[in-house]
Amino acid sequence: MIIASTFDKQTGSVFQHFGRTETFRIYTIDNGKIINKKDVSAVETGGHAALAPFLHEQGVNALIAGGIGGGARTALSSYGIEVFPGVSGDADEAAKAFAEGKLEYDPEASCHHNDGEHTCGHHGQCHHE
Repeated sequence: MIIASTFDKQTGSVFQHFGRTETFRIYTIDNGKIINKKDVSAVETGGHAALAPFLHEQGVNALIAGGIGGGARTALSSYGIEVFPGVSGDADEAAKAFAEGKLEYDPEASCHHNDGEHTCGHHGQCHHE
């Protein structure tokens, strides 16, 4: 199985805004263990609309993220990518927990854009860079 996490290269944590993710950390999982990981740049994808096909091209089956909007969820779902939103903290630890079937996530976590303002439904915050 191949999973991806939105990734903040500066902190090593799960990036909290899917549509602004510049890097994904992609993990290969086998028998409940991470057997490989690599970072891929999403800078050249063109943003929100191109991220789902980009992850699909990487062979991703599931995504770990912080905040993520409904449109992105729909797009990812159309490619068969399962979404695990509302995750914060160290990305490698989150991937390890996922591999072991112990990932804590918030299925209701979301991001919304209204008239240029941005809010996230995860802990009342969304981090922007």
